[in-house]
Amino acid sequence: MSELIFSKSRPGRRCTVIPKCDVPKADIPHELLRETAPGLPEIAEVDLVRHYTNLSRRAFGVDNGFYPLGSCTMKYNPKVNEEAAALRSFTGIHPLQPPESVQGALQVMGVLSDCLREITGMNAISLQPAAGAHGEFAALVMIKAYLLDHGQPDRTKLIVPDSAHGTNPASAAMCGFEVVNIPSTADGLVDLDALKSAVGDDTAALMLTNPNTVGKFDTNIGEIADIVHGAGGLLYYDGANLNAIMGIARPGDMGFDAIHLNLHKTFSTPHGGGGPGSGPVGCNAKLAPYLPSPAVTVKDGGYAFTSPEKSVGMLKSFYGNFLVCVKALAYILTLGADGLREASENAVLNANYMQENLRGAYDVPFPGHCMHEFVLSLELLKKETGVTAADIAKGLIDRGVHPPTMYFPLIVHEALMLEPTETESRETLDHAIAALKELRQMAAESPQALHDAPVTTPVGRPDETAAVRNPVLRA
Repeated sequence: MSELIFSKSRPGRRCTVIPKCDVPKADIPHELLRETAPGLPEIAEVDLVRHYTNLSRRAFGVDNGFYPLGSCTMKYNPKVNEEAAALRSFTGIHPLQPPESVQGALQVMGVLSDCLREITGMNAISLQPAAGAHGEFAALVMIKAYLLDHGQPDRTKLIVPDSAHGTNPASAAMCGFEVVNIPSTADGLVDLDALKSAVGDDTAALMLTNPNTVGKFDTNIGEIADIVHGAGGLLYYDGANLNAIMGIARPGDMGFDAIHLNLHKTFSTPHGGGGPGSGPVGCNAKLAPYLPSPAVTVKDGGYAFTSPEKSVGMLKSFYGNFLVCVKALAYILTLGADGLREASENAVLNANYMQENLRGAYDVPFPGHCMHEFVLSLELLKKETGVTAADIAKGLIDRGVHPPTMYFPLIVHEALMLEPTETESRETLDHAIAALKELRQMAAESPQALHDAPVTTPVGRPDETAAVRNPVLRA
């Protein structure tokens, strides 16, 4: 464990010399003064720099190495996007400035909205939601407002496939819907017979991502849309997996009525560690009047804020995470239409390259090609050797690879879910493939070594049971 910065503190050491006060000393009321001095460390600048630099080296991110976190699209973030978002023209503005004084910022939001409309095939976009789950929530709030406005309060059921992201049923429940779960087929697709049985006069919508969470593009999407729309329901698109199809296929053309996107995944703005994110919501013309407020529109030759006619209101303070939008627009404009398509094609190519090279060493539960991500099942490996998906994931850490998503989706037992993304080279993929094959052999020959992994990190394998029962929440 690292020493705390306080343990390195020595009385009288300091990082800076505070200049003498050149203004009259303020007479601060006694009741506002501290009784004791703040407990700040006293340390030399060189020790301070070394302390935090060493700590930063222990944090693993996509800038350090391969980060194949399935369903999260941990692609490399081009630094030019960061430079664009750091421009003083963007960081120095105030959200309460009059629109005429921030036309550049409004133009960024307007142009980005136009791009996202074109990419998704939607009629309208709101950039206000702060993250993917927030975008889901926004879309469902809009759907509920639409149904109530059209005299359909009895449409209270939301259909969610068993392979869905966990936030789908959570968002549905938060909006007061009853969740109806339907199974997947052996191919990992929506069970059409189960869907037909589930829809009815009480159906509000179907929540679906395509390609889905097991990395399969549902070729029955046209029929799925017909079934849901035929029952009077709406179709919602979880945009977490758009990285596989941007520039190739559009949710709007598949029949989806509302969508959310993850700018912090698909459009290469930094993701992980708690944010910031951005989860724009889009919709077709019939849902457009219910979009969150305010919206950016062109007015009198410039950009202005307006409120949709039947808006569900503000879902976040001001206008969303604006600087994330700047990064996403920089990414889109840098790649252009052809580049976005190529990114999707390479993401799919990389995933299939890994899947096919691991087939045989590991069980691939779903047949055929995958899209941008794929799932391995280690259920048989666990039965044969006692080595779990978590053991293999911990072993990858010792080989410089961040663990993939573990134990998700829930329909696959002992699952490892990998998404290599388009930004990884063949050499990186070959290294990860070799590591996974080595770990598979180790599972058969030396399973205890994997139970003990990782062994190269400052903190080894924790006692997970003890951590749950007796959590240490502060040092």
